[in-house]
Amino acid sequence: MRIAHRLAALSLAALLLGSAPLAAQSDLPELGDAAGAGLSLGTERRIGQEIMNEIRLREPSYLDDPEIEAYLNQLGGRLVAASPDPGLGFYFFPLLDPMINAFAMFGGYIGVNSGLILAVQNESELAGVLAHEIAHVTQRHLARIIEKQKQISTASLLAMAAALLAARSNADVAGAAVAGASAGAAQAQLGFSRDFEREADRIGFQILDKAGFDVRGMSTFFERLQRATRSYENNAPVYLRTHPLNIERISDMQNREVAAPYRQVPDSLDFHLVRARLQAMRGTPAEAERYFRTLLAEQKAARVEAAQYGLAVALARQKHWREAEQVLAELRGARVAAPMIERLYAEARVNRGDVTGGLALLKESVGRFPDAIALVYGYAELLLQAGRPDEAQRFLDQQLQRRPQDDRLYLLLAKAHAARGRVAQQHRALAEAYWLRGQLPAAIEQLEIAQKAKGADFYELSAIDARLRQLKRRQQEEAKRK
Repeated sequence: MRIAHRLAALSLAALLLGSAPLAAQSDLPELGDAAGAGLSLGTERRIGQEIMNEIRLREPSYLDDPEIEAYLNQLGGRLVAASPDPGLGFYFFPLLDPMINAFAMFGGYIGVNSGLILAVQNESELAGVLAHEIAHVTQRHLARIIEKQKQISTASLLAMAAALLAARSNADVAGAAVAGASAGAAQAQLGFSRDFEREADRIGFQILDKAGFDVRGMSTFFERLQRATRSYENNAPVYLRTHPLNIERISDMQNREVAAPYRQVPDSLDFHLVRARLQAMRGTPAEAERYFRTLLAEQKAARVEAAQYGLAVALARQKHWREAEQVLAELRGARVAAPMIERLYAEARVNRGDVTGGLALLKESVGRFPDAIALVYGYAELLLQAGRPDEAQRFLDQQLQRRPQDDRLYLLLAKAHAARGRVAQQHRALAEAYWLRGQLPAAIEQLEIAQKAKGADFYELSAIDARLRQLKRRQQEEAKRK
């Protein structure tokens, strides 16, 4: 099932109908009453987390790639810090989808399609789109739609919610939702949406400027997309069909730029590496390899080092580890330093047989780039792959002291415990991962399994029992609140 249809089913059920099946399997509140009283930030966050859980579990296009996700959150974090509400809390995640699109959900969850990242021509353009989506969240556009229930019909609300939230990845869903309402309601929906788009443009421009990007990135990207629609006929890019764009909006953006001084902002190396990584994931591994070899041979690469990295990713997809290592060694010899390059280089060395050298290299890289979380994941994974679960566990325990809210670290810790035959500890770690992902019933289930498992000592069982009581109390509180 495509992401738009999944978002439609979840969002409309949760927001508008108070669906019994959904309520039975989640901790969401009854939103019919919440909307009338004003949607709280906590409620918005729980809605967004529920949808995010579904995307992680069942959406085929969800891209579980820590390096691409880390880049999006680094870029997004820089923009959020310049937003009207920097403490709101945002989470950016990638989707391996060729359609040009990005979409904001409740609670600051923002999805970014690979098609968008590959379509932009520079980092300021990508930042412009993300700033626009951040503005949708800080201005609480989705909550404001729900609060309009007092003034519009249920049919209009359904059309608006579907078109503005659920159909952000597929304009066909938006069209179907609007078609189900009256002609007047459909027209009202379009006007409401355009008002929000103009507001998101204005706030997004301010965010982009304050964050230090080229403010022209927003209008140049949107204008280029609009020009491209002439060749698409009735099959325009999804971003344009779900984000109504017209001459007036582009003119407004350009008028704001007139007063802004020219600012030349160089792209980060990570921006080009992420684009190369996504390009290397397209098509078959052999096709990706040919693409980058041709790019390098014809000297058409925007950044040669990024093209070399893309070639190494394509070679790694084919398990051609020795060739990948050679390409990356050349990059490192040219003093091109980046966590993404270091991780793949270490992985190549381990997979061609130099386990000690690869692990030593990655351990050293974790020290050089302490904020590069993908290196932390990579080191733990390679330790497990090398049959060193004891070292992996000690390393993960240390990292969790610094990052106690990282669900991926708990998942890796569960693997380390499983490799050591520590069943109770394995399920306890899984419980923490599920809890952090908002899956309270699943977390309780894992702790109940841990209670019955053999091998845990008195202190470990006491900790498991205490955590289980804590989560069950939380479940009861959520039930009362709901």
